Amino acid sequence: MLTTVVVAAVILAVVFSRSGGGSGKGGEVFLQAAGKTGPEPFTQSTATDSSAPAVPASPATGSAPANAVRAVGGGAPGLYGGTRNVSSCDVERQIKALQAAPPKNTAFASVAGVTPDRVPAYLRALTPVQLRMDTRVTNHGYRDGAATSYQAVLQAGTAVLVDGHGVPRVRCACGNPLTPPVAQQTTPKQTGDSWPSYRPSNVVVVTPAPQIINIFVIYDPDHGEWISRHRGDTGRHDHRTQPPARPSPSVSVSTPTAPSSPPSTCASSPSTGTGTPSPCPSTSTSTSTSPSVPSPSSESPSTEPGTTEPASPGDTGTYSAPGPSTT
Repeated sequence: MLTTVVVAAVILAVVFSRSGGGSGKGGEVFLQAAGKTGPEPFTQSTATDSSAPAVPASPATGSAPANAVRAVGGGAPGLYGGTRNVSSCDVERQIKALQAAPPKNTAFASVAGVTPDRVPAYLRALTPVQLRMDTRVTNHGYRDGAATSYQAVLQAGTAVLVDGHGVPRVRCACGNPLTPPVAQQTTPKQTGDSWPSYRPSNVVVVTPAPQIINIFVIYDPDHGEWISRHRGDTGRHDHRTQPPARPSPSVSVSTPTAPSSPPSTCASSPSTGTGTPSPCPSTSTSTSTSPSVPSPSSESPSTEPGTTEPASPGDTGTYSAPGPSTT
């Protein structure tokens, strides 16, 4: 049984696109395959063997067709995956790599919003998981002694560290800090990689769960089982649990007409602001899709005393995009 993620969907009438330093200008979104380090990494990969192998990547060939993005709450059971008793990221190795390079540690801290000496505690408070859906984020590289930023879509299977509200904060394949995507009113052009299952309409944005998540309910696709993982735990105290009780809702995404642009060649890496981005072909579309997600088992998940159950998968709401990053 491969029960798919329970999605609490809302319509976002914006496009999350690359902006030069958050200036409000439209631009690129960089597609990043799960197993690739990518440009301007903070550290070597600290993703472990539990990370899903990357699908062979091919060049991106078009631009995102819709001014609409699905949002899913960070506490939705099954949003993330992993292997029982195995961490998808070596947190201690990530800490040592940053401590060995103080300028990188300082740049990382500036994005994470902590002081440099608090980076180890910050990382140990995060929870290692794998993405189960292609996910939009703001990724941050390291160049010339400072953090850069670019909009990215991370492939399902990517090993990440998530915070107490279920929001991705570190990409383990490169050690880069992550923040929520920046909202723009243009259709972004895709650069970087692609993969056979990639569809712009299936990309999601993770919104913070309204309450701190004490236990993440994640899915192990290799063994077909559901797992309870405590916040901040690296899998040592995982245990099997029952599938989520609530059925998955249908997801309806309205797609406004997006402007078209002439075709050109995709870039192999994100623009760094020192040159002109290399755009990809853009398409003009106006569609409405309602992908149906299979319903999980009717059994109730097991919970533990004193813990907070993940946010209801049926919750919906309006997503307010964060302002541009100042880093």
